[in-house]
Amino acid sequence: MSNLDMHLLIGVLLDGDQTQAVAEARKLRDAGAGDEQITTNGIEAAMTQLDAKCTLEEFNLLEIMLVGRAAMQVLKFLYPPGTPPIYTKGTVVVGTLEGDIHDLGKNIVKMVLTTKSFRVVDCGMDCSIEKLIDTAEQEAALVIGVSGLITTVIPRVRQIRDVMAERRLGHIKVMAGGAALKQASAESLNVDFVGDTALDGVHYLDQIVRGEK
Repeated sequence: MSNLDMHLLIGVLLDGDQTQAVAEARKLRDAGAGDEQITTNGIEAAMTQLDAKCTLEEFNLLEIMLVGRAAMQVLKFLYPPGTPPIYTKGTVVVGTLEGDIHDLGKNIVKMVLTTKSFRVVDCGMDCSIEKLIDTAEQEAALVIGVSGLITTVIPRVRQIRDVMAERRLGHIKVMAGGAALKQASAESLNVDFVGDTALDGVHYLDQIVRGEK
């Protein structure tokens, strides 16, 4: 198997072509590539290239979503339901808080984190603070991720860490993103991190895993 073969998978992933991405992954597996190799050298490599475009601001949300969906289809092919989980880095609980029924941003974050080897537990949209924190405690999460598209959820975001402190869960970090939240600072939102893009969240989580946060 040549590097060119893996480049074909990376290329169709970056094109957001779900069908062709699965076909290329199947070819790689048939040629002797292991599932972990395809995940690391194919999927994660594609996400790294997408990350570079994000850094240069040569991207849009639709592109991230399409690449994420293609990557998820390859992961489902490699690790169908019932197979041992591939997650190695830790658990992240995500949700969109009460009053906000938009979940596109959250879903993009979920896809990107999953392709980067995090286990993601999705609490859905219009989610209460209590449900979010209960889930984080039950799942031994590293981080709670909240997404907000409308400004009315900001007061609820500010409450999360205070409720967690009362429950002695201050060791769980809180990160925020979305159109309504990324305009604010982490301090003003009373969270640990605010990201402009889904890939910003990956960088932050990787720092936590490495013990840098």
